[in-house]
Amino acid sequence: MNGRLLFGIFMVLVYLGVGLLFIFDIFNIDNTAISATVGGILIVYGIWRGYRLYRGWN
Repeated sequence: MNGRLLFGIFMVLVYLGVGLLFIFDIFNIDNTAISATVGGILIVYGIWRGYRLYRGWN
């Protein structure tokens, strides 16, 4: 495994993890709509990055 692949996997996990933290309102943001929106965008982007990584499009 090369470093680029490991970094890509790590970043996918970071995007998904931070997205879940936003959705479950761990950061105590006053507006839950903003928290859910940002979390949803991060999760979708993490899935997109994972798909690109899987397909080899880096």
